[in-house]
Amino acid sequence: MKILAVDAATEACSAALLQDSDVAERYEVIGRGHAGRLLPMADELLKDAGLSARELDAIAFGRGPGGFTGLRIAAGVAQGLAAGSGRPVLPVSNLAAVASGAARSSGSTRILVCMDARMRQVYWAAYDCSGDVPVASTAEHLADPEAVMAPGEGQWFGAGHGLSAYPGIIERLAGRLVGFDVALLPRASDIARIAASDFEAGKGLDAAQALPVYLRNDVVHRR
Repeated sequence: MKILAVDAATEACSAALLQDSDVAERYEVIGRGHAGRLLPMADELLKDAGLSARELDAIAFGRGPGGFTGLRIAAGVAQGLAAGSGRPVLPVSNLAAVASGAARSSGSTRILVCMDARMRQVYWAAYDCSGDVPVASTAEHLADPEAVMAPGEGQWFGAGHGLSAYPGIIERLAGRLVGFDVALLPRASDIARIAASDFEAGKGLDAAQALPVYLRNDVVHRR
């Protein structure tokens, strides 16, 4: 299986090429300039592997939630590559990608993801990571920091920069968290791994059907 994945939902910009169980990745935390870096990253990976886009099985992208501009950039790159190569597209949740990375680095299987959504809000969701890919335990939420909760019983591992942006979340959920990593951002390598499972499940879409998931409808913020 060969899957190319791209992501620009946060200040991180990354591309990854999965070939069976091997994953090569380009990852940079750049803040801005994703539009100028994302496609070159993908091209570098294909060139190094001696592949063309037509030789891929699918193209995946971080579909959100995340920054509006970055989501559009990633979706546009994925759609362009897919349309030109005739390959299907696989949209992958950025929150699930963070959960996957957190589970791998921490060894925990119950991950509570909380990402800074700006405008004094967060994106959050909880995941069961006991299997090969994260399984959502809650819906994805856009909410005030005070609304973040640890569902059910037992403890969770917290992940994402929403926890550092709003440290009151950690204080409030201290008894329900076994630990936390506030530096984790979505990575294309985790998106590629999740996409591989989605591809096997027949979840590929035509390029035009692959759209970002914003959660927030109001794109203009007036102070």
